[in-house]
Amino acid sequence: MMPTDTPILSRNTRQTTPDGGRRRTEPRLADDDNKKRREGNPPGTAVITKTKPQTKRPSLYRVLILNDDYTPMEFVVHVLERFFNKDHESATRIMLHVHHHGIGECGIYTYEVAETKVTQVMDFARKHQHPLQCVMEKK
Repeated sequence: MMPTDTPILSRNTRQTTPDGGRRRTEPRLADDDNKKRREGNPPGTAVITKTKPQTKRPSLYRVLILNDDYTPMEFVVHVLERFFNKDHESATRIMLHVHHHGIGECGIYTYEVAETKVTQVMDFARKHQHPLQCVMEKK
């Protein structure tokens, strides 16, 4: 027979260590692990976590007006005011930049918006019989 102060360890016991550093054994019930898994969730339910998808910012495009020798300056200012929502002063500044440097930036937009603006400007210029060129390039 074994002395009574020696703990008996078996598969059905678990060891815990209190702050004093001594080991003692507690009986382990077969249902302990199952209870922990079920806590907080009714039977037959599962926890579903939502993952937030990482979205990529859309590419931006610069809309540019090109200089020509035939389109009147006032028409270019009107186009900038009408299609790019520029005030008269900034439209005049952009028009003069186009006149002196051959090209000027009207704005920066996503692909669809930039494409629409280019099409609107080109159609408007053709309708008024001006050879104004408007293009877009990736920023």
